[in-house]
Amino acid sequence: MSTITVRTNAEIEAALAALTADGSTRSQAVRTALLGAARARIRKQVEAESRALASDPDDLAEARAVQAGMEALRFDRPLEVVMGLDS
Repeated sequence: MSTITVRTNAEIEAALAALTADGSTRSQAVRTALLGAARARIRKQVEAESRALASDPDDLAEARAVQAGMEALRFDRPLEVVMGLDS
């Protein structure tokens, strides 16, 4: 584990005060804030990728094809229908 040194200003000190008001140490508050920031960034990246895929016609076509294939395997349908023996 390494150590990080951070220069603070009034805004950072106020934020640290708010984050340590529950008794957390400054180190705990900084670790929690870093993890939260990383999760938020990853979430934002995943959301952007999801929006891009949702507007990609090729990806949508493939998703629909997979969904149609999965629909054919539904367990709540009679076995004859799933096996194609309903003719």
